[in-house]
Amino acid sequence: MKKLSDNRRNLLKFLLASPLISTAAFTQEFQMDEMDPDIQYLLNLQKKLIASPDDAINIFDLEAVARRSLPPAHYGYIATGVADERSQISNLLGYKKLKLRARRIRDVREIDTSVTIFGRKWPSPLAIAPTGHHRAYHNNGELAVARAAKNKERLMMLSNVTSTSVEEVNEARGEPVWFQLYARDHWPSSLKMIRRAEAAGCEVLILTVDMVGAGKRETQDRFMMMDRRNCSACHGDVRSPFRGRPMYEGVNLDDYLGAQELFNWDLIKRIKDTTNMKLVVKGITHALDAKLCVENGVDLIIVSNHGGRAQVDSRGTIEILPEVVAAVDGKIPVMVDGGIRRGSDIFKALALGATAVDIGRPYLWGLGAFGQAGVEKVIDIFDAEFKTVMQQTGATSINQISKEMLTS
Repeated sequence: MKKLSDNRRNLLKFLLASPLISTAAFTQEFQMDEMDPDIQYLLNLQKKLIASPDDAINIFDLEAVARRSLPPAHYGYIATGVADERSQISNLLGYKKLKLRARRIRDVREIDTSVTIFGRKWPSPLAIAPTGHHRAYHNNGELAVARAAKNKERLMMLSNVTSTSVEEVNEARGEPVWFQLYARDHWPSSLKMIRRAEAAGCEVLILTVDMVGAGKRETQDRFMMMDRRNCSACHGDVRSPFRGRPMYEGVNLDDYLGAQELFNWDLIKRIKDTTNMKLVVKGITHALDAKLCVENGVDLIIVSNHGGRAQVDSRGTIEILPEVVAAVDGKIPVMVDGGIRRGSDIFKALALGATAVDIGRPYLWGLGAFGQAGVEKVIDIFDAEFKTVMQQTGATSINQISKEMLTS
């Protein structure tokens, strides 16, 4: 019984520390007098909201402000995974299971965190993942994120369902972003968006392949039920992540939305034959699919389960990463996203073979809290933590990070 109680206590502590769960939800589920004193203390502990991004100690300070500031439905869209959130929680727990093994008596005064992807050198392995609807979190939306990426010299990926056109985002970023595509069984629509991204100067196309079937986003649905605003004023009578989005201008949405999601190797070939852009496939979670990506000319893989927003009961992406890295055998770069919340998480991903990582929710927290300044603060926090971990482990450059520096 004691072991069961300890396990329950540890689970509650983890959930209480997670941005997925509010203390209100727990006080409804559990009676205070049923809890151990340490859990009661955690429930009663109130964190003071920061008034400026400069006051943030970690990225969760920005999450707290975003959660308080955003309309419930908008915050719920950021927070949600699918079903009972096991995939999202697996992403987070996967990193917590890994521990660092440090080397000592090394000169770590000079730390080089730079990485090279497709011949381009970046100052950090931390990139900005494609996430949609940024103007739902701040009036400047993707433009604020692009300006932050410019100031911090960050690789930026732009969602297919951006609320700002790729042309405007590229101008704000100061160079072309990587453009992400959702494909359906309606090639004219996909071709139109590919050609538009090409014309805007984009050199990399990201095909997201993990959104097969409609996931049950129960957390989002519950937040929407708490939102008392007249959402039709912005979204219209029929809510859709595609309608009214600039990258769908000129696309027959009835034909596009009426078609099924389409992901097969014929589509990969068609894209490769159509464009000279580098092709990235995002959403790979199996070694055999990774091998087939290499065989079919894919230029880079992103190990991803859509932040736990697509597949139910997925393993954490950091658990999947070593299998994918082994499968590609150094032939193409591999990135990873999902569950990255600390600089130590970046280090762990690189130690297991990732070339770089990309983050989604954390920079949206910064955007929702303080706009461009919030995004920049998130990047600064990750960079500082990552550099500190490199110093602590004795790695002075990315190529010195190895799996021998990890244990479970």
